[in-house]
Amino acid sequence: MSFDGTLLVKFQEIFVRDGLTPIVKFITHLGDSGIIWIVITAILLVFKKTRKAGVIAALALIGSLIINNLLLKNIVARTRPYDTIHEVKRLVEIQKDFSFPSGHSASSFAASIAIYFGLDGNLRKYLGIGLIVLAFAIAFSRLYVGVHYPLDVLVGSLDGVLIGYLAYKLIKRNEARLAEKLKIEDFTNGETGK
Repeated sequence: MSFDGTLLVKFQEIFVRDGLTPIVKFITHLGDSGIIWIVITAILLVFKKTRKAGVIAALALIGSLIINNLLLKNIVARTRPYDTIHEVKRLVEIQKDFSFPSGHSASSFAASIAIYFGLDGNLRKYLGIGLIVLAFAIAFSRLYVGVHYPLDVLVGSLDGVLIGYLAYKLIKRNEARLAEKLKIEDFTNGETGK
């Protein structure tokens, strides 16, 4: 058994409890197909004050999809832990794609970091930090339900943070041009797009 396979078995032995399982399954399903992040991004795009965060999150989600789900998963082609380690308890349905990296973790951190940097003031302080906490909960849930190795979750989380931050930097660098092109008022805090 691999080192992170052993870690996963130990993790489940410590954390999996009957009373906690329905809550963790609910949290893990929030990340299915990135749906919670897509919905939050769509809501952010509606309001002027949060539109920039929505644009950055959309870019981060697209980047995460391409890098993690279309490229890395298929290049590495790592088997799911429940397929190779009989001690692993799979607590959700069989997953249809490969294990490395965790797409749930990657999209969660890509979107939450993008939103955090795209927001200002109290929105950043409360909504931004709250969404990062949700990203941690979704990443944790992937180990709990037995569908990823710890390395899958770690790499997905770290590359999600990087993708979210790079999306922010890309939009920040080009925000004046985007504000004009997309006719988004206050996209650059009132500097352009009037």
